Amino acid sequence: MKNLLTRRTIRKYADRPVDDQLLNRLMEEAARTQTMGNLQLYSVIVTRSSEMKSRLAPAHFNQPMVTEAPVVLTVCADFNRTSFWARCRQAEPGYDNFLSFINAATDALLYTQTLCNLMDEEGLGYCYLGTTVYQPQQIIDILDLPKLTMPVATLTVGWPDEVPPQSDRLPLESFVHQETYHDYLGKDIDTYYKYKEELEENRHFVEINHKETLAQVFTDIRYTRKDNEAMSRELFAALIKQGFLPYTMMLPL
Repeated sequence: MKNLLTRRTIRKYADRPVDDQLLNRLMEEAARTQTMGNLQLYSVIVTRSSEMKSRLAPAHFNQPMVTEAPVVLTVCADFNRTSFWARCRQAEPGYDNFLSFINAATDALLYTQTLCNLMDEEGLGYCYLGTTVYQPQQIIDILDLPKLTMPVATLTVGWPDEVPPQSDRLPLESFVHQETYHDYLGKDIDTYYKYKEELEENRHFVEINHKETLAQVFTDIRYTRKDNEAMSRELFAALIKQGFLPYTMMLPL
């Protein structure tokens, strides 16, 4: 994609609507992306009303772009539609299992990335919200998602009202392995993470969080074991309620 190397996450949007015709065209074009068995195992909930955006905001930790963006898109892994199609055609579906969730989630995320690339080309700005899988039951309830449908990605979308700096990226050799996976040595980590750790904004990040290293900011503050385990239990419980896992696998919450 021609704009991928200059892509930026946009969290501030101009007071300008996103035309239905444009958005529909991009969502239709994005449907040409890869999909398992040509089944298109995803659905997209388009949220434009202020009321619905306000209801969704707490599920995304009240990040301001959820209510300020003209459009919020919730992309769902969806085996409900395919299962209903099967039953309407005298076929018995067997998609109430974890593998089916993984397949549908993969479809949904591939679709999401293709849509992001298309929006880049049109000059639209967006922010990908990883919080979608942190408290999924809230989103399920607000959007009335049926069984075998799970939210996996959220995009806030609008015309950019900022030009933020690009985020840093690790070098190619840090994540590409030839023939087999080659595990890392300490010297490799020193080389690959040197640029990231020496960025002024990351040094400041370490300082204001009263930590010794950037890695400690991530492990001790941003993505802690306690939070990861708690949100894993919520995700697990939502997968059970949505029919992708059996109730016999329920973990104590």
